[in-house]
Amino acid sequence: MDDYTRKFSIVDDKDVEIYNILTTVYQALEEKGYNPINQIVGYILSEDPTYITNHMGARTLIRKLDRDELLQVLVKKYLGQ
Repeated sequence: MDDYTRKFSIVDDKDVEIYNILTTVYQALEEKGYNPINQIVGYILSEDPTYITNHMGARTLIRKLDRDELLQVLVKKYLGQ
């Protein structure tokens, strides 16, 4: 039996989920010929799902994310925290 405690972090799991969703959305937008960065920024600023294609279920996926959480993760990653 192990005598150590495992760390469990919901925040890290949420960050991974956000990363996976964003990469799928990015790929879907790219495959459809859109500029993924512009489309994702448009979505974040307006929360209008029509900025995101339905291809690969991207629109459904991105709507699972809370915009505030998404922005927090992006800022943390950008600042290296």
